[in-house]
Amino acid sequence: MASVDTLPRALNLPKSSLNKRQRAMRAAIGICDPRSWLHLARLVNYYNHTHVAPRRALHLGRGSAISPTASFANAANITFGNDAHIGAHCYLWAGTGPTGRITVGDTILLGPGVVITATSYCYNLGAPVTKQPLKEQSVSIGDDVWIGANAIILPGSRIGNGAIIAAGAVVKGTVPDGAVFAGVPARQVAERHVAEHIADG
Repeated sequence: MASVDTLPRALNLPKSSLNKRQRAMRAAIGICDPRSWLHLARLVNYYNHTHVAPRRALHLGRGSAISPTASFANAANITFGNDAHIGAHCYLWAGTGPTGRITVGDTILLGPGVVITATSYCYNLGAPVTKQPLKEQSVSIGDDVWIGANAIILPGSRIGNGAIIAAGAVVKGTVPDGAVFAGVPARQVAERHVAEHIADG
């Protein structure tokens, strides 16, 4: 049985080394700790500002499915066509103005952890990065595009219809229709047959 003196020390021990009473006491203390509830409130606030409220501002087509862990910034400047599938922990960061839009076509598949951003910081102005202005360049993604897990699409990129971006790739620039891009920086490694009705789109 844990005494008052030994309980704080027991809280820092691995769970497997505690007896049932010590485990119960540690659980009770954890539940009653106001810091846990404060952290939960912060998580709810973060979720509301990065997912719940932005979803109302998204321009989203029919038949789309969005993971509840996807995050959006400046969602009013993000447009999806029909049948968009947005995986877990995707992050889409549009700019605040007309030059920082993210426009995505129909039948898009974003794997988990994909980052698409239309904004970045300037860096040659002789000041800390956090003190410098943002630079916005719109991103355009065509129809029938698959972007693999943890790929990053940088500002100003244009991805053509039927293209595939491999997992972990970093894209900056133009990806032609039907091209398969991989690597850092991403380069074309293969070509995919694009359905005629998409290519003619």
